[in-house]
Amino acid sequence: MNKKIKGSGQRSLTKRSLISTNQRSLTKRSLISTKQKLLTTKLTDNEENILLVNKPKGITSFDVIRILRKELGIRKMGHSGTLDPMATGLILIGVNKGTKKLKDLIGLDKIYEAEITFGKKTDSYDLDGKILEKKELNKENINKIDKNIDKILIELTGELEIEVPIYSAIKRNGKKLYEYARSGKEIDLPKKKMIIYYIKKINKIKKEDKYILNLELKVSSGTYIRSIVNEINKKTGIPCVLSALNRTQIGGYKLKDAIEL
Repeated sequence: MNKKIKGSGQRSLTKRSLISTNQRSLTKRSLISTKQKLLTTKLTDNEENILLVNKPKGITSFDVIRILRKELGIRKMGHSGTLDPMATGLILIGVNKGTKKLKDLIGLDKIYEAEITFGKKTDSYDLDGKILEKKELNKENINKIDKNIDKILIELTGELEIEVPIYSAIKRNGKKLYEYARSGKEIDLPKKKMIIYYIKKINKIKKEDKYILNLELKVSSGTYIRSIVNEINKKTGIPCVLSALNRTQIGGYKLKDAIEL
């Protein structure tokens, strides 16, 4: 008798488990279907065939295209400008005939929110690079940053010739700079014209052993925010890195109108 009850319980558990698994599977399919419908609707309602996408941290710009190709079943796609894997925010994706418009979007101005953390410097000027210098922050050097930062930000506004990062696709002698970096070969970094229309201080975290600066920057196409961070490093004399970057606007296209992946 006990065996029969036990067996009945096992069958019941198995049945409940199957129902639960099926429910999860149906929920997942439903979410995927909803996402596909949202993407399709965005395209249908969009005469330009341009999708505004909020890129999450940790994936490349081309990963965004791979995901969208899978979701929409459309191969013909491209983007109007990359974001580093560590960066988040707005990326414009041209779909089908929308790819022809991408060349007109590449040159648009951009707005970013940047977080700069003082205390270390890397070869890439962001958190992904190899640490080149570390400095313990104290009251004296924190006050030095705080006293001079407004003046430095003004100096970094306008049309400037700034060194590009070694980890970039800019070419020198027919070879991309990041290829030199990966091979360990030293090279004089070229300078590039960059236009910084404005830099606004959004917030700062100032403690006895910590200084983090949050900025909003409007810049021309092709401007490296990491290069601006490196200039702040030089002008303050205190090592710093780009610890977060979020693109909020490209021309008239805004992040608030973007879809989530």
